[in-house]
Amino acid sequence: MTLHSEREGSGPRVVLLHGFGQTGRCWGPVAPALARDHEVVRLDAPGHGGSSGRAADLPTTGRLVAEAGGRAVYLGYSMGARMALHVATEAPEAVRALVLVGGTPGIEDPDERAERHATDLAQARRIRDEGVAAFVERWLAMPMFAGLPPEGRFEEERRRNSAEGLATSLELAGTGAQRPLWDVLPAVDVPVLVVAGAHDHRYAAIARRTAAAIGANARSALVEGAGHSAHLEQPDRFAALLLPWLAEVNTAEHGA
Repeated sequence: MTLHSEREGSGPRVVLLHGFGQTGRCWGPVAPALARDHEVVRLDAPGHGGSSGRAADLPTTGRLVAEAGGRAVYLGYSMGARMALHVATEAPEAVRALVLVGGTPGIEDPDERAERHATDLAQARRIRDEGVAAFVERWLAMPMFAGLPPEGRFEEERRRNSAEGLATSLELAGTGAQRPLWDVLPAVDVPVLVVAGAHDHRYAAIARRTAAAIGANARSALVEGAGHSAHLEQPDRFAALLLPWLAEVNTAEHGA
């Protein structure tokens, strides 16, 4: 059950894991900026893009991503950040470092998690009933995506997804289905950069808490002028945080 991937560039490998409803082609300027000095692997997550026929829960996804990506820095956005954390827990030998953008280790409160799972299941039913085009229009109208520039919306690319693939992804790998990982964060012993948009107050707080839970090898950073999709709303500012940090990771690993 191999995941679809597209590759460009050469150098230390970085694997990109997109958000829900996107595909591996939805990284905007981030991918070419990285490809100048890195081998960039853009994966389609289970239920998305070229992997739309693949169905997997998050632990299985972590193993599938590690198999497809190999040893690399794993950079994930939102759903992709949750998947990147599962690569670290399911296949730690594959992870050189982690970059988590607008993600969460999970919902701790059982009642809140059950409520979110019910919401995810209802969303999945609606996607099946109404189709992908209606979902994309409704999804991108949410306030959390108000800061996306036209070139960062990727509406046509999002419509490549299938209703069944997206619905199954929500059911198996949505935030409501995820076992929270807060208790295992201290065991993550690779460099970690936890990023959120400065205007995304909820995820900015989660980013700070995530980095603190991981420990001294983690750093949190906020992208000024950005909301939830920080890397697409402010790609230059995001790159200004990411690229020097990656250079540090590469230098430390090679002892140069």
